[in-house]
Amino acid sequence: MTTVNSDKLSSARFAEATDAFVEVFTASVDFDKRMAEQDIQGSIAHATMLCKIGILTEQERDDIIGGLTQIGQEIRDGNFVWSIKQEDVHMNIEARLTDMIGIAGKKLHTGRSRNDQVATDIRLYLRSEINSISDQLMRLQTAILDLAEKEADTIMPGFTHLQVAQPVTFGHHLMAWFEMLSRDYERLQDCKKRLNIMPLGAAALAGTSYPIDRQMTSDLLGFSRPSANSLDSVSDRDFAIEFTAAGSLIMMHLSRFSEELILWSSAQFNFIDIPDAFCTGSSIMPQKKNPDVPELVRGKSGRVTGHLMSLLMLMKSQPLAYNKDNQEDKEPLFDTVDTLINCLRAFADMVPHIIAKRQNMYHSAKRGFATATDLADYLVRKGMAFRDAHEVVGQAVRLGLDSSRDLSELSLAELQHFSATITADVFDVLTLEGSVAARKHIGGTAPETVKRAIQAARQGMPTGQ
Repeated sequence: MTTVNSDKLSSARFAEATDAFVEVFTASVDFDKRMAEQDIQGSIAHATMLCKIGILTEQERDDIIGGLTQIGQEIRDGNFVWSIKQEDVHMNIEARLTDMIGIAGKKLHTGRSRNDQVATDIRLYLRSEINSISDQLMRLQTAILDLAEKEADTIMPGFTHLQVAQPVTFGHHLMAWFEMLSRDYERLQDCKKRLNIMPLGAAALAGTSYPIDRQMTSDLLGFSRPSANSLDSVSDRDFAIEFTAAGSLIMMHLSRFSEELILWSSAQFNFIDIPDAFCTGSSIMPQKKNPDVPELVRGKSGRVTGHLMSLLMLMKSQPLAYNKDNQEDKEPLFDTVDTLINCLRAFADMVPHIIAKRQNMYHSAKRGFATATDLADYLVRKGMAFRDAHEVVGQAVRLGLDSSRDLSELSLAELQHFSATITADVFDVLTLEGSVAARKHIGGTAPETVKRAIQAARQGMPTGQ
């Protein structure tokens, strides 16, 4: 006689037991159990609503809420027994609830499906994690502001094509990082607006014939509103893709920060010192101090971008509505969350202890004719056309290269050989200090402008979620 797996709540339809390998292969409880808190939260709201519309008695509602509360404590204490036979977090919790309180536990699933249940759980989970990620982002932003304020006057070379271009200050450079993170923060908040829509009540795909109050459930769970279409509700994973896209941008930014920290801490640049606590040595070369944290963060950026591609490929060919494919959305999403939080935390802990080697930065800025554009601008202000000024400065730079001198080290007579327009006041713009100080406009490199930008950034930062 054929037997069925009677341990499963959904087993009555089947005449054969699930193949042992398939049971393991299709189960998701090993990873989706991290949404247990959100699953319980959603079930409590659902039970409260079912009582209001008369599906549950007040006693049944209270028994369900009490049982779910106890299950939540068992999970937090590590005493809950998870079973692959129950497939996922939802069925595990429901089975345990039914064991505890009897038939009332079986009534909890009235008017919903695992399809809208999991869609709700993911949104609740991601909403909470976006808040945690945003907190780490702000920690890093604060650390950057503090370091930028300390280094607002520290002159360093600015680069294009990784060649010395014009002098900037280290504080100004750090504030560029801050701006990138500010956009990241805004993207996360914008993403949260679109995911904060409740799918619960869409049931399997077509809604339910019970007179459910979706607005009540939405309010209880803190969603902005219930979703508008049941088909879309259970099949939509746009919010997960959007979040992972925002996460990919964050990791791309952290990777760019990492690359600069790695370069700057090398002997060839020697601009900064990364604290020992965030570096390691070599197993064979005793002199080595490797910037492991920035290198690892740079490497981890690839996995988040990969998760974005995975989610896009997961959804690109799916017909409406729910398909088992969607079980594959959770592991890339969970790993994206973990990677973001860990990388942001590592940077937020590391940045306050970075030491700028100011003299090395200054001397490096003097080596690449960083004030050449300032000389061209000087000639333009004297009435020369910019293209002609560009040619004059190019000739002066050639003399500097041939004689291994910076523009500021050329004599007035030598400079006047290229243009009689040049007078003694030219040396005011050829110094590094004069160059950075001249850029006082909004967004410029002048130390006073950088300090105002830091002050404005502090005032504009959000105070909490």
